[in-house]
Amino acid sequence: MAEAAHFQGTSASPARRWLRRTGAVLAGAPLLAGLLQLPGAAPAQAASTDTVAVSLDSLTPTTPHDGDTLTVSGTVTNNGKQTVTGAHVGLRMGPELNTRSAIDAVARHSDDLHGRVGSELDKYTEKFAKLSPGVAEHFSIAVPVDKLDLGADGVYELGVSLSGQTSAQPWEQVLGIQRTFLPWQPSDADSKTRTTFLWPLISTVRMTAKTGAGDLQTPVFLDDDLAKELAPGGRLAQMVELGKDLDITWVIDPDLLASADAMATGNYRLPGKGGTTTPGSREHQAIAKQWLANLQKAVTGKEVVALPFADPDLASLAHNGTSVTGSLSHLKDATDVAAITVKTVLHVTPNTDFAWPVDGAVDPSIMKVATSAGADRVIARSDSLQETAGLSYTPSAARPVGGGTTAVVSDARLSTAFEGDLTKAGSTTLAVQQFLAQSLEVNAQTDEQRSIVVAPQRMPTGSQAQAMATALKVLQTGAWTQPQDLAAAAKAKPDPSATTRVPSTSAYPSSLRRQELPRTAFEQIARTQDKLDNFQVVLSNQSRVVTPFGRAINREMSTSWRERGAEADSYRGGVEAWLDELAQQVKLIEKSETKLSGRSATIPVTVQNNLVQPVGHLVLRLTSTMPARLKIGGKAYAEQRVEVSGGHSQSVKFATSANANGRVGVIAQLYTEDGQEYGAPVSFDVKVTEVTPTVMLVIGGGVLLLVLAGFRMYTQRKRAAARRADGEGPGTAGEDIEGPGNPEAPGDRLPEESDPASGPADPEQASDPAPDTAPESADPSGTGERVDR
Repeated sequence: MAEAAHFQGTSASPARRWLRRTGAVLAGAPLLAGLLQLPGAAPAQAASTDTVAVSLDSLTPTTPHDGDTLTVSGTVTNNGKQTVTGAHVGLRMGPELNTRSAIDAVARHSDDLHGRVGSELDKYTEKFAKLSPGVAEHFSIAVPVDKLDLGADGVYELGVSLSGQTSAQPWEQVLGIQRTFLPWQPSDADSKTRTTFLWPLISTVRMTAKTGAGDLQTPVFLDDDLAKELAPGGRLAQMVELGKDLDITWVIDPDLLASADAMATGNYRLPGKGGTTTPGSREHQAIAKQWLANLQKAVTGKEVVALPFADPDLASLAHNGTSVTGSLSHLKDATDVAAITVKTVLHVTPNTDFAWPVDGAVDPSIMKVATSAGADRVIARSDSLQETAGLSYTPSAARPVGGGTTAVVSDARLSTAFEGDLTKAGSTTLAVQQFLAQSLEVNAQTDEQRSIVVAPQRMPTGSQAQAMATALKVLQTGAWTQPQDLAAAAKAKPDPSATTRVPSTSAYPSSLRRQELPRTAFEQIARTQDKLDNFQVVLSNQSRVVTPFGRAINREMSTSWRERGAEADSYRGGVEAWLDELAQQVKLIEKSETKLSGRSATIPVTVQNNLVQPVGHLVLRLTSTMPARLKIGGKAYAEQRVEVSGGHSQSVKFATSANANGRVGVIAQLYTEDGQEYGAPVSFDVKVTEVTPTVMLVIGGGVLLLVLAGFRMYTQRKRAAARRADGEGPGTAGEDIEGPGNPEAPGDRLPEESDPASGPADPEQASDPAPDTAPESADPSGTGERVDR
């Protein structure tokens, strides 16, 4: 009397319904006892289990009404080694199933010969003279609904059996059976369940972090498999085609839209041989364009829920990522970009208030993470947030769980009804009938109207989607349900008796925990983000790098990596490696030993930028390891700001002064403006050759000789002029006697770059873009040299 007692004082109809059902069960008890087995069949059933397989491929109509004719079609296959003779297929009506658990029990043993088989309907059979081993025979039986002797509204068990005999057991027996369900609701129910059915459009990660160098930034895909899903007959094409005529809530991963949109523009590339890429197919461009056009029409006027970009794995983040700094910020980024992506591609404004953990499994840490990015409604499932109050009915989905958060609890039985292999007609028919039976039973539990949510698997196959659509079309006839948006279900009045306690972390399913991204994955994601932060500050156009890498980092956290650990590792490694390769395009050119003759000169250091965009906000520091011997700019180190055009290199000059001879180590290092090291340092030696006192004496003596020679020439010319004036030496007037001329003043040029003690000077190294040193100059560095590619 639990159900009746629960509603005392509110309505008498639930109690009357309970009494009606109890009376029906009691009245049918003698009949049920007689239906447990067929006369004389007990020994045969035990010996002949699974002798014949019965496949129920079609049952129409799925929910019959008065005056209809029920047609049951399928195949029977002899799996035994002996021929079955005198065989026939018949229909067996079972009792009304008054609880959801009773439906579960029948479904678990749908082909068990040891269970109840019911009595066979007379006259409505199909006979086979014999059924040879390994042979399948088709059958089709039509029976007027009024011959089924259906009673009150509800769910009835329906069996299809193959009876016959073999040479080893020459008596008639049931050799195979398949049970299913017949929902019976010939007229509209007084109260109808509000049903929300989520229709997920989610795929696996398709795009890498790589983009082309042009203005369009052509993305590079992992493969071309998305085209198969978007093509007519493909999984995603079927989801759109089927969903356009259904009362559903679209649940979309924006990353799928971004990938399809990139493909539709024709500006995508695929990995080629030897690290090259090849352009995507024009045919696939047309396929993606058509799919997006179809989707835009399908979602018009429908509720669209956008998941965070790339559908991040909330459970993995909660269990393994929150202890890694910065992990939660990625979820916020994914949420912020979700609405923009959906609105840009589909031209609709999505709802971003919902978070959807894997399989609706929740614990306190998952709830905390799920709501950290702004969502205040979490789609859970009833096998996770389980009822503890012993309710005899299924409560409404909305449950306030504290902190302003609402858990929208989807029904586990309905949500998992279409899992498994549904490629065969028999399995599809059973799935559809069981779903409809559970839905009808939910509505029959009470006259109180409730809101029920169905959240199927994230990526249904094409056959699963078809089965879902078949069942939904039946629900849309409105006999016992009416459609409702997810937002409305979340706002529905909660059942005061329904549980609101979130299960503990220890209750989280171990099977799901084993599929999660490990802590090392989030550590790698954090490392990649740190590298991106360090790289982007030097860029003049940061969005060219930040956007593709930001979305790639979102994809690294995707739910689609579950059970694909090796592929997830490879993807994360590829993203980080590509970022490293780009960052290394801005670097210092290696430099060989430099000779410094004299007390002061300039040392050039070359910065190369192989990116297509200019870089700046960099500081180049040149440091002397022995400042007592060699100073840079008058101290141990000097710094200069660096800006280099895309595809160019620039030589940066540093003034140096030497105080002593010898070899000094020098280190060049790029830094960002906030003091973070950028790239690898370049170390080289500077060999200092100072001018000695002996050399100065030699030079001084030479100068003195030159002065004396000049004085002698002067006196000789003066005497010659005097003789000419006295008439001496005719013919000598006007004679100009050559002298050695003015020597260069010491210091007008640099001493030669050689060391007398060590022999000839080393030739200039090819890696040096300019002579090792030059006279100290305040001239600014050049604007950049074009890099040869």
